[in-house]
Amino acid sequence: MGGKVRGAWVVYLDTPELWREEWRLIGDDPVDTPATGGLTSLFPLQVRLDWEDGVESDVRLLGIFSETGCQVSAGRRHWIVTAAKEQLFQAADRLLETPGDPGAAEVGTALRDAVQRSERARKPLTVGPWTWGWERTLVMGILNVTPDSFSDGGRFNDLERALAHAREMVAQGADIIDIGAESTRPGHSPVSAEEELRRLLPVVRAVARELDVPISVDTYKAQVAEAAIREGAHVVNDVWGLKRDPRMAPLVARLGVPVIVMHNRQAPVERDPIGTLLQDLWESVQLARRAGVREEQIILDPGIGFAKTYEQNLLIMRRLRDVRALGYPVLLGTSRKSMIGRTLNLPVDRRVEGTAATVALGVALGMDIVRVHDVPEMVQTVRMTEAMIGRGA
Repeated sequence: MGGKVRGAWVVYLDTPELWREEWRLIGDDPVDTPATGGLTSLFPLQVRLDWEDGVESDVRLLGIFSETGCQVSAGRRHWIVTAAKEQLFQAADRLLETPGDPGAAEVGTALRDAVQRSERARKPLTVGPWTWGWERTLVMGILNVTPDSFSDGGRFNDLERALAHAREMVAQGADIIDIGAESTRPGHSPVSAEEELRRLLPVVRAVARELDVPISVDTYKAQVAEAAIREGAHVVNDVWGLKRDPRMAPLVARLGVPVIVMHNRQAPVERDPIGTLLQDLWESVQLARRAGVREEQIILDPGIGFAKTYEQNLLIMRRLRDVRALGYPVLLGTSRKSMIGRTLNLPVDRRVEGTAATVALGVALGMDIVRVHDVPEMVQTVRMTEAMIGRGA
């Protein structure tokens, strides 16, 4: 059986428009495209298989899928398999039982793992003295102690002002405070670990001492993360998904703290943004797992606004369920982002309603944490959306 599977992902292409858009962005025309889009009214699951090499002529593999009732749309390097869960598992079993063919077993394992991940329940997560059971969407309040953040640079880079803002966000309903001391806006100037620590540690120390709230530290530097955890932070929020500092994953594992791995790149990709997003996030997950980070301590972030075009950011918002299908809790950070500003032609300080729309969509699509500047408005948005979809306390 030819071809080596590179990745397998449950995807949600439940309209003809999403189906056509996916193949257009992949740039790999399928041999057979169902006339009714993804046929999700009849077959509720779709698994995208990405191959290292072309396999569209692999009649044996196509035959196994066909015999188990699966429909395959096959491009040169990408397939989308559409079927009921039971049929996908039957196909996986047949592949795993194919004698003398390790390639078939690899495809069967990838197929089964993708489906099982998509249905995996999120395990409760212990964060310091708190437990996050994921019954409702948590609201993370942003506390930037930087002079140059895109939205609130300079407003809270004084200890007393920062502490007062943290108090205010907790009173307004924030479940988590995310403290960052280096701007990550486009065109920002990197700072040294020493400077980041100088800005960060007094605030972390003060918030941890005074407020009964989990603290995440927004940094990609292991040295900074370790010092912040020692001073009272509880979670590491790495905007480079453990890929910028090779010491970060082993550190997180050694400290035994949760980690948020965000998708990021040096520049946007020109083709297949969803496949790239899923593959890159999965690489971050593997970095964490290989280092010894426990499964329940991994949280994903699709990285809206980071190394993505305007169109790609909107696409990812439509496809957030695909990120959720990787099997981990997901954080969504859209607050006041340029995607909102461009859509509505509004400056940073007038993007509350646009942010609320993205938060409501995120909650409806299963996001577990939303990271926001405007805490009271977003708490209300989350609670109202949860009431409508029947989620939350």
